[in-house]
Amino acid sequence: MELSVYLEKKLRDFTLQTDFTVRDEVFALLGASGCGKSMTLKCIAGIEKPDKGRIVLDGQVLFDSEKGIDLPPQKRQMGYLFQNYALFPNMTVAENLRFVMKEASGNKVLELLQRFQLEGLENAYPAALSGGQQQRVAFARILASEAKLLLLDEPFSALDSYLKWQLETELMDMLPAYGGTAMLVSHDRGEVYRLADKIAVINRGQMEPPAKKKELFRHPKTLSATLLTGCKNISAAQREDGSHIYAADWKLSLKTSTEPPSGTKYAGIRAHFLEPREGAEGENVFSMEVVRVIEDTFSFIVMIRPAGQDATPIRWELEKKDWQRLSGRELFVYFPPEAIMLLES
Repeated sequence: MELSVYLEKKLRDFTLQTDFTVRDEVFALLGASGCGKSMTLKCIAGIEKPDKGRIVLDGQVLFDSEKGIDLPPQKRQMGYLFQNYALFPNMTVAENLRFVMKEASGNKVLELLQRFQLEGLENAYPAALSGGQQQRVAFARILASEAKLLLLDEPFSALDSYLKWQLETELMDMLPAYGGTAMLVSHDRGEVYRLADKIAVINRGQMEPPAKKKELFRHPKTLSATLLTGCKNISAAQREDGSHIYAADWKLSLKTSTEPPSGTKYAGIRAHFLEPREGAEGENVFSMEVVRVIEDTFSFIVMIRPAGQDATPIRWELEKKDWQRLSGRELFVYFPPEAIMLLES
């Protein structure tokens, strides 16, 4: 199954522009609220109309602004999983499933009930179901409709953390059962990392090239991608030579594992990649002073900066036992060259 999307749509204060192809995978759009990611799904589903573009699903043209093609939502064969699941409240579980079937049959309904562990609930109404049961019914209804594409529009954003985790793990189990192409939009980096195969960052309507999730988190190419993937330590930076950069905000000259591009503008390092050292020997090892220590649930967040320098503090996160072992001693910290992210934009 292949989905090809190119679209442009003028929004209130920016223009949404996306261009991508998805093939038999879970593809996520990661971005802040209001960046255009949900609008992208709505345009694909036919709920909203792009100003221009072309959308093709498995060889069928769903939208083409130049040719005047714009299929209505009911002809696009898509399953849209909303945050509230959009079940018909006046229909039972079985009736919700039968409603979307081309050819309703008792055997097909029973098969779906068994597949999603809903046996015994066929005569229950949505209000009597738990959140997890409602999600399974919504998913079963999508399969009953023989949808070619699954669209997940921030399905967990309004839930508390415990319920969100329960429903997310259920979705992890259901996606392989679906077996087709799915798109997820979210502002939660952990959510998209756990659920998606490939991720694209959207920043104020501008979509960055999609990347495999591990590659995106390890080597984000832009400042917006670095921030959205959770990096807390960003400094303005410039190339010094073929193997060093100067991080101006941290006031550190750092060795890198690859040659810094001449257009390097920023450097980043994730808070859990910093390492303690016994002394100052070796490159990228610096004497540090503690600015602040913040106790988190299972770790300490230690804000540090080069000793004697009025520099922007660097966030360092480490397990409680590790910080308790270091506390009170002169502090030396190693910045692994391979962990330093170099950004040109």
